[in-house]
Amino acid sequence: MSVPALITIGERVEPVASWIPERDQPDRVFTYIDLSAIDQNAKIITGARRLPCATAPSRARQIVQAGDILVSTVRPNLNGVALVPPEFDGATASTGFCVLRPVKDSLDPRYLFQWVKSPLFVGEMVRRATGASYPAVSDRIVCQSKLPLPPMLEQQRIADILDSADALYAKRSVALKRLDELTQSIFCEMFGDPATNPKGWPLADFASVIFFQEGPGVRNWQFRSEGIKLINVRNIVNGELDTSNSNRYLSPIEVAQKYQHFLLDEGDLVVASSGVTWGKVAEVSAAHLPLCLNTSMIRLRPRGRNIEKGFIRTFIESFAFRKQIHRLITGSAQPNFGPAHLEQVKIPLPTVDLQREYVERVARIEKLRGVQGRSLVNLDTLIRSLRHDAFRGEL
Repeated sequence: MSVPALITIGERVEPVASWIPERDQPDRVFTYIDLSAIDQNAKIITGARRLPCATAPSRARQIVQAGDILVSTVRPNLNGVALVPPEFDGATASTGFCVLRPVKDSLDPRYLFQWVKSPLFVGEMVRRATGASYPAVSDRIVCQSKLPLPPMLEQQRIADILDSADALYAKRSVALKRLDELTQSIFCEMFGDPATNPKGWPLADFASVIFFQEGPGVRNWQFRSEGIKLINVRNIVNGELDTSNSNRYLSPIEVAQKYQHFLLDEGDLVVASSGVTWGKVAEVSAAHLPLCLNTSMIRLRPRGRNIEKGFIRTFIESFAFRKQIHRLITGSAQPNFGPAHLEQVKIPLPTVDLQREYVERVARIEKLRGVQGRSLVNLDTLIRSLRHDAFRGEL
């Protein structure tokens, strides 16, 4: 099959109407979709709100229709995109989105949606973004992006294949999430909800029973193409450590001189302390080493013998921990926490024997979760490959 002709997105999208809610209909309410309403992993709208027009945010301006594609123009690397479903027809979107409304019978909405999720589109937006601390692109840059445009029937065929792959990924993700919920369920069954501590376990200061260490602030100019790999937030995937998806290294000489005490050990827990996925945890195995902590990552390990590592991990993943950190966390656009926050956390401390019984029960679930997690990673790789092939006319 030949490679389809390239056109700019702007050639095949229509203008979107706008309004000023507080001026046009101040006595009514409206549905508002802001940037935080998009689930960046699932690429769907999950957090739309009903607001009084009289108190509408200044960015609430764009009237969307079912079939529109929302593309966040800030932090394009996060790929905050969504296809507007029928239930949000007539809603109002933030001006932080570029709203793409495909011309009927010329550009299939599902095909365009698959395109804005593709690595090719995301890579272009990241390259063209401006602003170091708050990278963004303009609507003009989004509309200038070129996409391959095959005939309508071919667009629909490609969209059908990629939609089916996405649906399978979503189903697998739900299954993995249920395993996580099962772990939490067993935790609460044995120890009670740590947020209310109904069984009256002694409360310990987090720092008194758990050693933690934040990674150093390594700068971009220090990165090398080989040496000792640095761990980052992206390396924690579905509860496991995956070091294959990053290529940032430090010189072994520099590590020996400055960062020796940041080298990870087998069995360490590492937790993401920054970004929208803060709090996700993984364990370091011998196969990952040598590995060095980086910024936005915290290493955890038990102090003494009165707390089990598996108990620590589930507590970190619990609502009780997240609730305590959420009260202390800094940064709205890019949440962050660190050692100063952990020092204020309280953790219930059941008997070690009960903790060990819990760890044994959960080990079987963790084994299954690992299998499911690796399956999900492989499926994600396959879908990325399918998208790449689809837009090169090779699907």
